[in-house]
Amino acid sequence: MVKAVRDCLVSGYEPLIPMLDLPDPDDRHVLAAAIRTRAQVIVTDNLKDFPEEAFYPWDIEPKSADDFVSDQIGLDAKVVWSCVQQIANSWRNPPGTLGDVLASLERCGLVRSVAALRAL
Repeated sequence: MVKAVRDCLVSGYEPLIPMLDLPDPDDRHVLAAAIRTRAQVIVTDNLKDFPEEAFYPWDIEPKSADDFVSDQIGLDAKVVWSCVQQIANSWRNPPGTLGDVLASLERCGLVRSVAALRAL
């Protein structure tokens, strides 16, 4: 991950953990890291453990992956489509097609996003 995104590691969030309240205390480090980095969104399909009301004081929004990608499509569908094409082009063994990538995304729960992409 560090090779792909050099500044992906977050440090200095640990002192925030004890003051945070989430349904699963083991998830507090995620919110603490988001606060530390001033994130606007946490993308998770575990929304039951990340209730919106816990995020209001921090101006952070929890979103499902499907909602997040759908938002990106709404912002710039051509860029998202280009990313899907790049993913297909990167599959070598076996080679992938756009349909393969869309099917994989759909299996991962991005149902609305894939429907929007197929409608382009």
